[in-house]
Amino acid sequence: MVKNILFVLSLILISCQGISQKTKEKENKDEYKISKTDKEWRAELTDMQYYILRKAGTETAGSSELLDNKKEGTYVCAACETPLFKSSYKYDSGSGWPSFDREIKGNVAFDVDYKIGYERTEEHCATCGGHLGHVFNDGPHKTTGKRHCINGAALKFIPSE
Repeated sequence: MVKNILFVLSLILISCQGISQKTKEKENKDEYKISKTDKEWRAELTDMQYYILRKAGTETAGSSELLDNKKEGTYVCAACETPLFKSSYKYDSGSGWPSFDREIKGNVAFDVDYKIGYERTEEHCATCGGHLGHVFNDGPHKTTGKRHCINGAALKFIPSE
């Protein structure tokens, strides 16, 4: 009887997959319009851009030059220049990262992230797959109620003409 219980427990443990394994499998299956090798991304991006966009890192709160930008224009992906957010969507969330109440539809993709122990909605560029940040449900209630908390190093700002 003990042998049967040990056998069943062994099967359960062997067949289990953690959340991180499922996320990794999904990442490998994603195909983007712009796809480059790790070496190519490293050559094209600054160290901070590479860390955030390709390794899903986070910049220090308050460190982005774009945090206090009030000019009119469009925020694009720093890796592939896909338009992601309009300046009219930007607001001061007090979080220390550039925040927007909505994205440019179709240019931002979403996934689930468990990296800090609980479920969050991750945002990435729908064209190149670069990590941007996360979206939360504590944004302005008068508009969408969303707070797209974005790493400034993942963005470039293109002013309106």
